[in-house]
Amino acid sequence: MYKINDLLDLRHTIAARLFDGLEYPWEALPAIKGFILALGPTLPEDEFDHPSEDVWIAKDAKIFPSAYIGGPCIIDHGAEVRHCAFIRGSAIVGKNCVVGNSVELKNVVLFDNVQTPHYNYVGDSILGYRAHMGAGSITSNVKSDKTLVVVRCGAERFATGLKKFGAILGDNVEIGCNSVLNPGTVVGRNSNIYPLSCVRGVIPSGHIFKNAKEIIKKI
Repeated sequence: MYKINDLLDLRHTIAARLFDGLEYPWEALPAIKGFILALGPTLPEDEFDHPSEDVWIAKDAKIFPSAYIGGPCIIDHGAEVRHCAFIRGSAIVGKNCVVGNSVELKNVVLFDNVQTPHYNYVGDSILGYRAHMGAGSITSNVKSDKTLVVVRCGAERFATGLKKFGAILGDNVEIGCNSVLNPGTVVGRNSNIYPLSCVRGVIPSGHIFKNAKEIIKKI
């Protein structure tokens, strides 16, 4: 099973210390809110505005007028939050990220240069450096039977203890348009998911997911 450093380059996030002492990346999900509330007041006032309670936005970030930003939230340098984006809270948006039209974020960490540009739902998830979600792709963060999420890696099962857990995307992952990442999905670094895919479990690094029975290694 992939551990934090197998998936994520912690040099590319303001939230690196969120992962201190943890083994698996999903262990950070319950701590995102508290981490933001602790980090936000320490951010330099000459670099970050504090426009509302528990919201910190870099002065060079671009926030479109129809976007909603709920706290706690940190939006880092150079990020762009476009029209009708809905940030529900407990969100860290990294440097140069794009949060696009009608995108909804909730309890997430977007590493630097992540793109969620069109009609995405990202909840209870962590997206690694330069990860990209194609138009309409979503993370499903609650099982239909409301039981706790288990990560499936081949024959192994990893109990997370979490009722809400969407996906972990490693660095440089590409998610095709209108794909669904089922609860507890983990996608390894530099992997691609075909459009219209229904994904669950662990996808190895450096692979292409065409369908559940056809996951091929990149050449």
